[in-house]
Amino acid sequence: GIVYGISDYGLAQGLGISNQEAQEYIDAYFERYPGVRDYIRETIQSAKNMGYVTTLLNRRRYIPDINSRNYHLRSFAERAAMNTPIQGSAADIIKVAMVKVYNHLKQNNFKTKLLLQVHDEIILNVPKTELLPVKQILKQDMENAISLKVPLVVDFTQGYTWEEL
Repeated sequence: GIVYGISDYGLAQGLGISNQEAQEYIDAYFERYPGVRDYIRETIQSAKNMGYVTTLLNRRRYIPDINSRNYHLRSFAERAAMNTPIQGSAADIIKVAMVKVYNHLKQNNFKTKLLLQVHDEIILNVPKTELLPVKQILKQDMENAISLKVPLVVDFTQGYTWEEL
């Protein structure tokens, strides 16, 4: 929440603490990770200058209210400017991974079906006989969807229902 511009009030409500405690927590976070504050400032400034922000794959989100005189509109726009490069890039990555997985499943004539994507998860219906090779495809395609400075690590769970997962 801090990275996305949560206020002391919002954090306090979410954690059930006072606004003052929440602000101390936010301050301590930025003290420990000053690069995050720099990133946020640079992202907002770039949005103010260009009128948009981009994801890692250069999708643009225009932020028309980023220079608004209205505090509430501008604050919302600043939070959107902070959120989009991170959440939008995560969305880009999972979409690229899903296309790669789908193509590999199709090329290998697997009966496995992609059912659902939720945030950074892909839910599949996998016959037991395909479980091991499908896990290998998922690991390869998801961890290598795009090249990053830090590795993406994939883990698996399996079950008969989403609730079990």
